[in-house]
Amino acid sequence: MPRKIIIDTDPGQDDAVAILLALASPELEVLGITAVAGNVPLPLTQKNGRTVVELARKDTPVYAGCEAPLKRKLVTAEHVHGKTGLDGIALPDPTHPLQPEHAVDFLIDTLRAHAPGTITLCPLGPLTNIATAFQRAPDIVSRVAEIVLMGGGCFEGGNITPAAEFNIYVDPEAADIVFRSGVPLVVMPLDVTHKALTSRAWVEGMRSLGTPVGQAVASWTDFFERFDTAKYGSEGAPLHDPCVIAYLLEPALFTGRHINVEIETQSPLTLGMTVADWWRVTDRAPNALFMGGVDREGFYRLLTERLGRL
Repeated sequence: MPRKIIIDTDPGQDDAVAILLALASPELEVLGITAVAGNVPLPLTQKNGRTVVELARKDTPVYAGCEAPLKRKLVTAEHVHGKTGLDGIALPDPTHPLQPEHAVDFLIDTLRAHAPGTITLCPLGPLTNIATAFQRAPDIVSRVAEIVLMGGGCFEGGNITPAAEFNIYVDPEAADIVFRSGVPLVVMPLDVTHKALTSRAWVEGMRSLGTPVGQAVASWTDFFERFDTAKYGSEGAPLHDPCVIAYLLEPALFTGRHINVEIETQSPLTLGMTVADWWRVTDRAPNALFMGGVDREGFYRLLTERLGRL
């Protein structure tokens, strides 16, 4: 039986690679893709989600969700992902339809319709859709099997402010709701994703597949690699979001600790910080499996094998 998942996302080149990895993997049944505003505004994230589904030649439904954070003005990241969010290769406008149902309603209805503990949520962007669903329908919280998300940082600090990672910073109040929800959490922070750097050989390997998916992945990576190599002085760019899907497929690729993680929602200096009690210096109860390490070679081997199927 494949594991049922919902991917909540703001695509984003690395989001797109994560979606493709999930759609290429028979161990996972993607019930739907819910778009949220984040890397770019909602009209672009829902369009990008449909573009990626079409690229994979799948019919996975895509839903548009929240267009702004719970309490704040939207902060976007065109400086990383380009004006469309998927800059790097010109792809045709998708014909794959947008579903009429709001993403939050889809989340609520789907979790109510399935047996408790059978659906895993995979947020790759700000947590606005998930938090809104939890607020609107508290009965669904206990029905979620697990949330595996990309967000936060500990020893790596932040990537949008010195203290905060982008996904958490955009909607810290939403993140706070999710981290306090009691749902089992697995967190892929910058500490892991900055160890999952692309290499020139891998990008060219994608290109040499000669498939539309291979061409797109290589072009997307080329585009945002320029930003990350300039910023971090690193060899390649971190593929943040595919870590979430890779964990579902091969959890042994990752190492971490079950610790307490709180979200800073008040401080102007550290707003959106994931305050991760890595050394367990407080008596706060653990609420998240917070990852710290990744087998980079194994991660890219998995990506290559799966993306080659599409």
